[in-house]
Amino acid sequence: LFAQGKKMSFIPVAQGSHFPIQNLPYGIFSTAKNPIKRIGVAIGEYVLDVSEVSHLFTGPELSSRQDVFKTSSLNAFMGLGRSAWKEARATLQRLLSAQEGLLRDDASLKERAIVHMSEATMHLPADIGDYTDFYSSREHATNVGTMFRGPENALMPNWLYLPVGYHGRSSSIVVSGTPIRRPNGQTRPDPDKPPVFGPCKLLDIELEMACFIGPGNEMGQPISASNAEEHIFGMVVMNDWSARDIQKWEYVPLGPFLAKNLGTSISPWVVTMEALAPFVISNPAQDPKPFPYLCHDDPYSFDIHLEVGIKAENMSEPTVVSRSNFKNMYWTMKQQVAHHSITGCNLRPGDLLGSGTISGKTPDSYGSMLELSWKGTKPVPLSNGETRKFIQDGDEVILTGWCEGNGYRIGFGDCVGKILPAHPI
Repeated sequence: LFAQGKKMSFIPVAQGSHFPIQNLPYGIFSTAKNPIKRIGVAIGEYVLDVSEVSHLFTGPELSSRQDVFKTSSLNAFMGLGRSAWKEARATLQRLLSAQEGLLRDDASLKERAIVHMSEATMHLPADIGDYTDFYSSREHATNVGTMFRGPENALMPNWLYLPVGYHGRSSSIVVSGTPIRRPNGQTRPDPDKPPVFGPCKLLDIELEMACFIGPGNEMGQPISASNAEEHIFGMVVMNDWSARDIQKWEYVPLGPFLAKNLGTSISPWVVTMEALAPFVISNPAQDPKPFPYLCHDDPYSFDIHLEVGIKAENMSEPTVVSRSNFKNMYWTMKQQVAHHSITGCNLRPGDLLGSGTISGKTPDSYGSMLELSWKGTKPVPLSNGETRKFIQDGDEVILTGWCEGNGYRIGFGDCVGKILPAHPI
């Protein structure tokens, strides 16, 4: 057995793995032998096929709902709520424990239920009905505002009063590993001349995280900030690909449109809030104090280490260009959910809420190339001697995140996307 902190699994888990028995994130996978999409749980370098062990979920919450583990998405399970999630987690930890023989000693079941990750093709973890992206890092908002409006007007007047966000395009959210094509669009590189049409020249990434919604709310019934955790299932790492030159020309007056719908990449494994609970930290100080509907007393910020790597086509290993942390968020996920639903807007299981770009206070912690290159004025060096101001064709961008425990990690795996050239038009 390998080190996994104090808890051990009969599945070998190497030191530093993102997926020890303390994690057990959910995803959707298929294999060449069985192309049906089904629910899996990551453990070490393996996937537990939950559809093969669904009959072992015999607790009071799940004994009559085992069918949720035989579906091609996590939506139904997400919709059951926290009591069912906790019971499922306890069952999975027991089944995978080194001290439990129910799965360990059943050779036939183990053969069907344990799949090596190299044999698994990952898919989107949920049918994402709606997608909202927030703008909740004060440092990111300040950096971008400073570039375009100057430091005295960096934050818009509303920013400290509400979690700014917009509704994005769920159909172009893709799982890690899916290539992203450089978009064509209108831009206006010279403000004294008419716009031009062609491939985006300022293609960017945004280091984000996102949460999946569990049980929804009835239309007309807001979710309170104090109760919002009942509606948050888990988190993924997200790359909100952004066409900055298209964005600059199109965004007034209604905000991002084509600059954002070219693709949004997410990591395949959804790390549950139960797994992240040991890494909760105090919420950031907020001044002015938010309106009462946005206030909650319990801590709901998280210490999640984040990295961005860029790998050009002639590189064997990526260069890490940014190291940030989810604790840099000003608005919490509970506040985002409360604000989103305060009008009575109905959230549904499988909805995805993006955090917004996560930038820290130092230049090496900025979460976008726009900031890292400071609007293209500071080239970012790569290990092969090249530099980047924005993302080029053939570049592969790797985002990852993890929490550092005592002798173990709770990780998210990688969120990867490679840029393909624009279609000739």
